[in-house]
Amino acid sequence: MKISIKHGIQLVGLPLVLSSGKSESVCFLIDTGATHNVLFDFVYEHLKDEVKPIEGSQQIMGIEGDCKKVHLVEATFDFDGYACTSTFAVMNVSKAVQQMQDETGIQIHGILGIQFLLANKCILDFNRLQISISDGTNIHITSS
Repeated sequence: MKISIKHGIQLVGLPLVLSSGKSESVCFLIDTGATHNVLFDFVYEHLKDEVKPIEGSQQIMGIEGDCKKVHLVEATFDFDGYACTSTFAVMNVSKAVQQMQDETGIQIHGILGIQFLLANKCILDFNRLQISISDGTNIHITSS
């Protein structure tokens, strides 16, 4: 399975992927420096019925550099027909999201970090501008 990051890199210089929930498309930034996956709170409000709350909360460092107490959810997103499930920290990062939107014209809805990439056995291929996801036995990489 491959997911293209070509369009996001060509458009705004960022590795962006578009997924779909059951009702809406969601734009994620791929961030290999992020230890957690993040779903922004304004997106969570629209997808509440599609995610599974996880008991408890966690302290993580936010995009803006401060520690925040967040609640966790489990969510499944579809990437070109491949369903990926992972845990997401729900955070309010409206200032950072607005700044990114002002600078790039693109609104992102969350971040896929190392947690997602490892859990789904992803390989980032910057030569082909794509992410390859393992199906458990094979890594699917095709020429673009």
